[in-house]
Amino acid sequence: MDFSELFIHLPDAIVVVAPEPDFKIITCTNAYLQVTMRKREEIVGLSFILEAFPDPAISYEQNPVRISLVKAIATKQVDYLDVLRYDLPKPETEGGGFEVRYWEASHTPVLDEAGEVKYVIQKTMDVTARELAKQAQRESENKFRFMADAMPQLVFTTDPEGKLTYLNQRWSVYSNISIDKLLATGWQQIIHPEDLPEVEKRGTEAFATKTEMQVELRKRDKEGNYRWHLCRILPMRGEDGNITMWLGSSTDIHDTRLLVQELVTTNEQMALLADQVQIAYQKAEAERKILERFIMEAPAFFCILEGPEHRFELVNAHYQKLFPNRELLHKPVAEALPEVVEQGFVQLLDSVYQTGKSYEAKEILVKLDQHDIGKLDDVYVNFLYQPILDETEKVSGILVFGFEVNEVIKLRKQLQESGRSVNEAAK
Repeated sequence: MDFSELFIHLPDAIVVVAPEPDFKIITCTNAYLQVTMRKREEIVGLSFILEAFPDPAISYEQNPVRISLVKAIATKQVDYLDVLRYDLPKPETEGGGFEVRYWEASHTPVLDEAGEVKYVIQKTMDVTARELAKQAQRESENKFRFMADAMPQLVFTTDPEGKLTYLNQRWSVYSNISIDKLLATGWQQIIHPEDLPEVEKRGTEAFATKTEMQVELRKRDKEGNYRWHLCRILPMRGEDGNITMWLGSSTDIHDTRLLVQELVTTNEQMALLADQVQIAYQKAEAERKILERFIMEAPAFFCILEGPEHRFELVNAHYQKLFPNRELLHKPVAEALPEVVEQGFVQLLDSVYQTGKSYEAKEILVKLDQHDIGKLDDVYVNFLYQPILDETEKVSGILVFGFEVNEVIKLRKQLQESGRSVNEAAK
């Protein structure tokens, strides 16, 4: 059996080197040539460190491969090399330059019959993919930490069972307690004693049921003041659906909560004020209804005229009795009672509305078409035009109050005709 032929076809990346002083390469497997991108005739017979795979970045004495080889020879035992970066030159046919590579290797001494080291076998493993993945993960973690530290929230993570594994720097800035201490038990010290039992209970339930949790709690800041925070924690799951970690954040909502409380208090005060206004309104409305009832049932004629056009807004029965066949409400005086225009009464109303001064008249003759048949009747009245003022003390309408005195005038005429005065008649 040709053992040399068998050796070069082994699936492992193996190279055999001679002991010191120059560690010349004796042979290697095809797998070794493949991972190192070399040809057999290019490296066999060369010094492993100085010629075949030199590293100009470090001295020969400090080269970790040489150190491991020396140790394996000295101890006559296998020595394992730590992960090492050694970039390989790329062939010109592939564009030249260097390709980043990471390696793990072991050095196994082969002893002769006298027990002396005759060869050293280096078994090499290309771990570039694994190391690059680890680097990518570290970079991702560093980015996460950078972003987490830059966030104004207090960010934290736990393992799947709920054990705290990470706190961003904002925790230390907020509490003035080191991250290491907070990771131990310090985080519990900054939570308000009244809130801690509920927080622990809710957290235990969330981890047990594998559901997100949200809770409001108070946390003590570096000045010793407790501020309200909104704490939320979410489970992160892997491709298999299992929870790989929990991500949490704690947002300061103290000012917002105070504002909400202030709004609630204000709303309560407004509601109380509204109740008081409602009571006042009900009282005023009751008084208004009493006054309206008095006006409507008084043994005299009343009406309320609104605006510069003197529109009828309220007419009691006695006033309507003067015009039993007419619709007065919401009509201007000039339209509803055209016969009084030429008699100057609209002009009197205009004067009261414009000046704000009341006008009173006694035993005035008014010619009215009381039955709406085109025939004017003589009606003697005593009346008062009283201006109505709004909240700005501006005239908004006119109150008309009066009563008929036809019987008085008729009696006076009869007495005059008989030669007696009204006073004498009264005696």
